[in-house]
Amino acid sequence: MDSRSPDGGARRALAESWTVSKDGLRYTFKLRKGITFHDGTAIERQIDPDHPFSKLGKYPFANYNFGNVKAVEVVDPSTVEFVLKEPRASFLAVLTAGAASVVSPTAVKKFGADYALQPVGTGPFKYVSWDRGQRVVLEKNARYWRYPVKIDRVVYRPIVEDQARLTELLTGSLDVIVGVPPDFVGQLEANARVTLLKQVGAHVWYLGINNQKKPFDDKRVRQALNYAVNKDAIVRDVLKGTGSLSRGPVLPATWGAEPMLKPYPFDPERARKLLAEAGYPNGFSTSLWVPESGSGMQSPVAMSTVIQSNLKAVGVTVALQTMEWGAYLAKLRTKEQELFALSWMAGNEDPDMVMYPLLHSSQWTPTGPNRALYKNARFDEVLHQARLTTDQGKRAEFYREAQRILVDDPPWIFIDHEIQTAAHAKRVQGLKLHPSFDLRVETISLK
Repeated sequence: MDSRSPDGGARRALAESWTVSKDGLRYTFKLRKGITFHDGTAIERQIDPDHPFSKLGKYPFANYNFGNVKAVEVVDPSTVEFVLKEPRASFLAVLTAGAASVVSPTAVKKFGADYALQPVGTGPFKYVSWDRGQRVVLEKNARYWRYPVKIDRVVYRPIVEDQARLTELLTGSLDVIVGVPPDFVGQLEANARVTLLKQVGAHVWYLGINNQKKPFDDKRVRQALNYAVNKDAIVRDVLKGTGSLSRGPVLPATWGAEPMLKPYPFDPERARKLLAEAGYPNGFSTSLWVPESGSGMQSPVAMSTVIQSNLKAVGVTVALQTMEWGAYLAKLRTKEQELFALSWMAGNEDPDMVMYPLLHSSQWTPTGPNRALYKNARFDEVLHQARLTTDQGKRAEFYREAQRILVDDPPWIFIDHEIQTAAHAKRVQGLKLHPSFDLRVETISLK
């Protein structure tokens, strides 16, 4: 009902306005009138007050987003109210996510469990077909309510091999590519036939550490690993400027970031000293799981190879194990990982959307994405308190304390925030990158 604005916040979409009660428990939305789904169903009267939010427990990520919803109340055909079990200040941010999209109840009844294969929404493009592993085809929604859509058809093609993606763009077979590999950035910047776009997004790349396994249950060891890794060299030499140095999970220069936070410096001698204090003067051996590729993963093998070398220099011998993305995510649910490379695209600059799912102890894998199995009682309490107030200034104070906790008690090795890159043919006009890393094509026209 609301959507992500170009700065990552919430903006009016199917809801023309909303209010939040003083106690933070009721979110009331006024729906726009006259809007229809792609199948012609009117959006008014279509909110289901009997939605089984109480049954989301078996769907961990759905439960994370909507498990706090106590009820949905239809006030009148154009007014709907979400009632929460307890305040959650980031609830508007949750409703901007794809998981909160309003879908046609007519289509849900028609397709049942196969609805995901025949999606029907209200957006600028309508679903046409999906050839698995090959392409998704969309066509213009002539009745789109926000503004006229300027292109008739969009074809999305997954092309995993970097050189093939670049070649198809330069030969005119593709109009837009995303995730431009660092090695190709300079070439595209110098090419007069294409335009290269760059923007920092709500993303963090980290080297996860299983906080429950020895020797990583000792924070001195985790601190040592942070001192041992040359993050500047990774950003400069591997990412070639397509990443910005990370101080923690929160994107710098956003409202919840701690401005005084300093990244761990590259200090191998300090790393060796901490390892000795923790009882490992000669280091130790461990394993590092790495996906071959994956959503938001930048250059995981190259980045992890540098980390492996850095850790070797302070006495930590690391065995690299690479895996296919799907198998990798499944293996992380086993809790057998020691070190692992991963990233997170929060979709929004609200700190709750990155710190809570990744690091609150209630979100331990396999029921949540806290794959580091991190637990810090004060950190948990600070995150909880930040959810209970809608005053952004007070929330920022809580989140700044939380970030200071993570520096002293690091759950990961903090590496970088990706600078998202995309390249497009000169005939493409109006393409803008979005902080969520969503590829938004509704503003595009062709020259």
